Amino acid sequence: MKPAWDSLAEEYASSDKVVVADVDCTAAGEPLCERFDVQGFPTIKYFNPPDDEGEDYDGERSLEELQKFAKTLGPGCGPDAKENCSAEQLEELEAILAAPEAVRVDELRAIKADIKAKEKEHDELLESLQAQYDASNKALEELKTSYAPRLKLLKLSGTKLPKEELEADDADDDADDEDADAPKDEV
Repeated sequence: MKPAWDSLAEEYASSDKVVVADVDCTAAGEPLCERFDVQGFPTIKYFNPPDDEGEDYDGERSLEELQKFAKTLGPGCGPDAKENCSAEQLEELEAILAAPEAVRVDELRAIKADIKAKEKEHDELLESLQAQYDASNKALEELKTSYAPRLKLLKLSGTKLPKEELEADDADDDADDEDADAPKDEV
């Protein structure tokens, strides 16, 4: 992705509407990455004024797709850019602007609280699943260790499984290997 990103940065170097930059979250940029909740690398964030929190880009990362996306960037629908609003967006924006500031603040606070609660619930689930996995893995390793001496003796004595059982075992192992080789989603 780095070459595509660098090409995009060169392409927009003189733009007064789009800034393409990168931040090293493991070095001096760490505070910035924490501020914008960057958790996986590489992460692409984009900001359309007046948005100052940014949004995650989830599209493809080829140069062509990044170029296509970059062309959509710029000031979005907002109180100072109503000409960028669709009729539907403008109607919703006007309704929000008509509400008292205290009501808007309360709604924003409630939305952020809902998201934070769901993130906490998600993190707790992840911790629980990790604990279950760790316990299961420990039990599996203990089982293998407890059987190791007996397996060794059985093998040394020339004991073998029937051919069809070996083939079924090999097929299971191959399926497990394929699962292990499958691409994993970034977190």
